[in-house]
Amino acid sequence: MKQKNMLTWAISAIVYLGLVIGGYTVFASLGSNNDHTDTHAANNEEKESINEQAHNDNHTSQKSDGEDTGHSDHVDQLQSEVVTNVKYEEGIITIDVKDKEQNSPKLEISHEKIMHLIIVSADLEDYYHLHPEEKGNGVYTLKFDLPENSYKAFVDIKPKNLAYQVSPIELQVGKGHSEHEGNLLKVDTNLTKTINEKTVELNTTELGVNKAVTLSFDTKGITPESYLGALGHVVILDDKGDKFVHVHPTSEEKTVFETIFDKPGIYKVWGEFKFDGKVNSYPFVIEVK
Repeated sequence: MKQKNMLTWAISAIVYLGLVIGGYTVFASLGSNNDHTDTHAANNEEKESINEQAHNDNHTSQKSDGEDTGHSDHVDQLQSEVVTNVKYEEGIITIDVKDKEQNSPKLEISHEKIMHLIIVSADLEDYYHLHPEEKGNGVYTLKFDLPENSYKAFVDIKPKNLAYQVSPIELQVGKGHSEHEGNLLKVDTNLTKTINEKTVELNTTELGVNKAVTLSFDTKGITPESYLGALGHVVILDDKGDKFVHVHPTSEEKTVFETIFDKPGIYKVWGEFKFDGKVNSYPFVIEVK
């Protein structure tokens, strides 16, 4: 009887020990799974946070890239987010401005105008500075008679929060005219020009590459009238009519301008000044070495 009781006690102890070990194993397994679940959730949370931060950083970068630098000659390294098209039919110039989603971007006022349209003939002889008006849905128009010729048009605008590069747009008016090839410009030996009995002389600092160049226009004692919020404006094109630079005065009191040429070559400069209610465009051909 005593041996039977001992056997029963031993079996009970073994069963109890097995239950304890089994229970601990199950508890440890559950704890491990919970730890894994918590770690996985934490990892997912961390990834979401990183992705959100990356998105925000990228969004901020895109907006910063789209901000206007204030210098139309310094945005050519940006990928343009705005597309412009120019047409001429029956004396009407039509400009269509759209972003990459074919929406009409909001344009900011720049020197009193929402758009500056520069049109030059292919040989860079004829020059027009125009200001089309908004008609809605990204369309801008102007009634203007262009003589038959091949032209290049430059739509100088300031889209809000979008990168934009001013690029030449081919414009054909009439038939029988083709784009001029080769360098037809001859460097001016005399940088003094007279238009409508008003004389302007161009003086420059050393014309070099990748350094600040000062263009000073001597108006011979006559102060120009305010034109588009400034004493004058300067537009510069390379000899092929591809590189466009629109420069404004360095101050409100002087007809002095600064720019940077990024490559050597021959350039044509138009200085625009208003005298007696008329805007004269003075052309100069210079060489940057």
